[in-house]
Amino acid sequence: MASGTPRKCSAYLTCRQTLNIMVILGFMFNYMLRVNFTIAIVDMINAPANLTNVNANETTVSRLEETRFDWTISQKNELIGSFFWGYVLTELPGGRMAEIVGARKIFGGGMLLASLLTVLTPAACHLDYYVVLVMRAALGFCLGATWPAIPPMAAKWIPPMERSNFIANMMASSLGAALTLPVCGYLIGTLGWASVFYFTGGIGLVWSLLWFFLIYDSPAQHPRITLEERMEIEGKIAEGEGKGVKPTSVPWLDILTSMPVWAIILTHACSVFGYFMVVNQLPTYMKDVLKVDIKKNGLLSSLPYFAKYAMAIIASYIADRMRKSGRLSTTVIRKMFTTFALLVPGFMMIIQAIWGRNVGLSVAVFTGGLFFNGAVTAGYLSNGLDIAPNFSGTIFGLANTLSSLGGWVSTKIVAILTENNRTFDRWRYIFWILVGTYVFGAVFYLIFGTGKLQKYNSVQETILDGKELKPLKTKAELEKEKEIIA
Repeated sequence: MASGTPRKCSAYLTCRQTLNIMVILGFMFNYMLRVNFTIAIVDMINAPANLTNVNANETTVSRLEETRFDWTISQKNELIGSFFWGYVLTELPGGRMAEIVGARKIFGGGMLLASLLTVLTPAACHLDYYVVLVMRAALGFCLGATWPAIPPMAAKWIPPMERSNFIANMMASSLGAALTLPVCGYLIGTLGWASVFYFTGGIGLVWSLLWFFLIYDSPAQHPRITLEERMEIEGKIAEGEGKGVKPTSVPWLDILTSMPVWAIILTHACSVFGYFMVVNQLPTYMKDVLKVDIKKNGLLSSLPYFAKYAMAIIASYIADRMRKSGRLSTTVIRKMFTTFALLVPGFMMIIQAIWGRNVGLSVAVFTGGLFFNGAVTAGYLSNGLDIAPNFSGTIFGLANTLSSLGGWVSTKIVAILTENNRTFDRWRYIFWILVGTYVFGAVFYLIFGTGKLQKYNSVQETILDGKELKPLKTKAELEKEKEIIA
């Protein structure tokens, strides 16, 4: 294919633009498949749901003439929590497998299987309670591998100075969560709870088929990419990372004893713990303490998700611009955005701990906290691609394995502290815990975080060990070089 061919993967888009769009949609639908059950189950259970028959005896009632189940509150929580049983098991394997066999198979395959399981969920509900329990765990197993699969794909497709913006695409999961709330509510009200699974699962299946048709693991493997676009991508990546050969095995000892890696892992755990605490526990706090059922207000329940995604896009764009300018080092930029993304929410939790009895202030604090936390895409979340692009999936898998426990831990903390005393004074302890968590994550990364490429990323001595990935040359610099050569 001649280099003069227009740089289009399709009639209108380059292959890299197509990849960006598919990743954004992929994470939106990824979260839809994850949270649809938590919304639908409210309408799937008979009221009152206080029976103990684990075989889920079915009862037909008048609401849209749908079958509903006599699941207890305990069984309901077990069904919701079973997702994480499988989810934590495939974070690390998913990242490593994406490095070996490619992110196309891992991300696309995980979504395809999860979509099939979603479509089959209504049928499973009519079989047995335990069938649903296992199916939810299997769904988590499939989706757990998808998240750490994206950094290895970024290492092949995205030049170093543009990776913050690409990683921000993962935050489209927030959009998926925000849109799922009203969409599923409408479907339940008009077509019944089963339609939620057919709709979201069907969308996931269509996306999966498109993914395998449109997306490939690298520019070299893409059958429809133009020579011009391929050379541009591969040239910028080679220029930014230097020459090096990827090790044939994972340098586990080097990775597990690397403080820059632990800076990513622990900071991610602190950040996600705060996210789960705010998103999962905000409705409980608003209802029990402030006497406001936030779940009935679609705008209030969606605001934190929209806010986080908005900041993710803004911060990543600014970070990549700053890195390209070369005025600040990658290390300084990563630490600056990580500190901002954690310390500001920590400060806002102090406000909440002192003046949190006000409804409007509480909503503003929680929404603002997630908004500023979205800047992690320009901070530690992209950092694995800076320090070890060849093992970015493994590093992200390690980080997400620990952070995935944050949802379970946050629920237990709230249960212990507020079990017999659901007052503002008891919730103050929770807000101060959040303050400490955010501050610890920010300080730990500030001390141990770095943007320098690590030696274990490559086995070849010509790598940029101890150096940061280089800013790409500007158009003016390239023109000047041509003039000198001429």
